[in-house]
Amino acid sequence: MRRIVVIGGGAAGMMAAIAAADGGCRVTLIEKNEKLGKKLFITGKGRCNVTNAADMETLFASVCSNRKFLYSAFYDFDNRSVMDLLEHAGCPLKVERGERVFPVSDHSSDIIGALRRELNRREVEILLDTAVRELIFSEHSVTGVVLEHGKRLMCDAVIVCTGGISYPSTGSTGDGYRFAEYCGHKVVTPTPSLVPLETKEDWCRELMGLSLKNVSLTMTLSKRKVYEGFGEMLFTHFGVSGPLVLSASTFYREGADCRLAIDLKPALSEEQLDKRLLREFDANHKKQFKNALSELFPNRLIPVMIELSGISPEKKVHEITKAERANFVKIIKHLELTVTGTRGFAEAIITRGGISVKDVNPSTMESRKVKGLYFAGEVLDLDAMTGGYNLQIAWSTGHLAGESAARSDREERTMI
Repeated sequence: MRRIVVIGGGAAGMMAAIAAADGGCRVTLIEKNEKLGKKLFITGKGRCNVTNAADMETLFASVCSNRKFLYSAFYDFDNRSVMDLLEHAGCPLKVERGERVFPVSDHSSDIIGALRRELNRREVEILLDTAVRELIFSEHSVTGVVLEHGKRLMCDAVIVCTGGISYPSTGSTGDGYRFAEYCGHKVVTPTPSLVPLETKEDWCRELMGLSLKNVSLTMTLSKRKVYEGFGEMLFTHFGVSGPLVLSASTFYREGADCRLAIDLKPALSEEQLDKRLLREFDANHKKQFKNALSELFPNRLIPVMIELSGISPEKKVHEITKAERANFVKIIKHLELTVTGTRGFAEAIITRGGISVKDVNPSTMESRKVKGLYFAGEVLDLDAMTGGYNLQIAWSTGHLAGESAARSDREERTMI
């Protein structure tokens, strides 16, 4: 029986180990942390959005980088395959808004527990608190790994699933990039993605903790619209966060003139909103402007909207001019923010960039430069929107890498 070493005990690594073991290989899974799935444990605020139950067209459309590369991986092991595996492993799942899939328990630990049971059932050897220092090569093939304390572990294939460099506290410190570069792979410069954004405007900080629901958010880069979405966002002490902002951050590019525009009333056109304002003002015609907006905005947002409108808060609503009202409508429909940067890798859910997919065979996840060396998951230059899509990339590429490494072993034995 041949040996396969999987480096990294996250989503991609555990799935790669399961698939390789299913192929009849002896598998060793190496994890530098004290437990498996450390990053998986904190995803989805601890609930773990394991995948998305959407159709294949939506899965592909939700991938932001190199989606064509994922054709074989997605069709080899799709979202239904992931759900079936977890449920058969004793972790029932549920589908929520936006087709997001979670464990029924809302505990990410149940996902990790299910995968751990599958690993144990397949007798995968798991080495915790163990880091890989370097890979061992013979000519153009990988033949093993060197552990941090110098021990050599010889094998027939290595699958690198070390993740990116987001949430470095979970062990994602770029080890896979170092391994890849050493053997000639190009690494696309990593940048934080699905990350909160910092803004220039001080009034954002005044609204810290305020969540807005059912709003529309648009991002422009150098006046070109790159993102538009509907949903929920959050004001913070540094700028903005929440699902809409995290999705928009996928398109952020450092150095570009980046603006966000919030539509507080996306269900209404400017004309409809103006009529709505007239009704509110007519019903409160004797009130001051500052006291006539409670039906339009959350209380904490009202002072900010008044300040941005340029209308005196003490002004009676029946004294507000048509031009002032028209300007107020535009502000409500286009509340603009200037993005100055991101919160960096420490707060990024995923990493954009990584090992260039041009150096990897999309049908197998094997390196085009080194025989027996495979890559899977976030270590690759692949990323997607929020909603379980990034984990699906990890499951699919991990499974294909493990399956391919095992199949390669079988093919070699057949040839012999």
